[in-house]
Amino acid sequence: MRTLDAVITDSPVFEGLTQEQLELIGGCASNVGFEAGERLFREGDRADAFFLVRHGLVSLEAYVPNRGPITVETIGPGEIVGWSWLVPPYMWHFTGRAVDDVRAVQFDGACLRRKCDDDPVLGYELLTRFALVLVDRLQATRLQLMDVYGDNVG
Repeated sequence: MRTLDAVITDSPVFEGLTQEQLELIGGCASNVGFEAGERLFREGDRADAFFLVRHGLVSLEAYVPNRGPITVETIGPGEIVGWSWLVPPYMWHFTGRAVDDVRAVQFDGACLRRKCDDDPVLGYELLTRFALVLVDRLQATRLQLMDVYGDNVG
């Protein structure tokens, strides 16, 4: 079994960070598991974590009035779930649900925010990387809204 440090080091989202930065990030990490159908987080709840998926799939769901939840995107191994820990007011914008059994690395967002405050270079690196995650999620949401509402989405 691979160590937590090895999983973090090999993750594309953390590629290019220094060993010291990786160790700081690893200090805020723990292994977690979720069973199929289990919720990782709920839209509107406090967001103080993000996840690096190691195994399984996580669906991101948005609630649409008069339709219920729709899947915006499905996240797989090697990908990050969650950016809300980085942006005040630190509230989840989607609901995350395990599609099948999921193993992931959970990162404590409050822990990382403190480390970013102490090390602005690390903060900039993480902000830059998570901005890319945010853009991907916005694009996926846009595509889903086009499916739901058709030509009425600009």
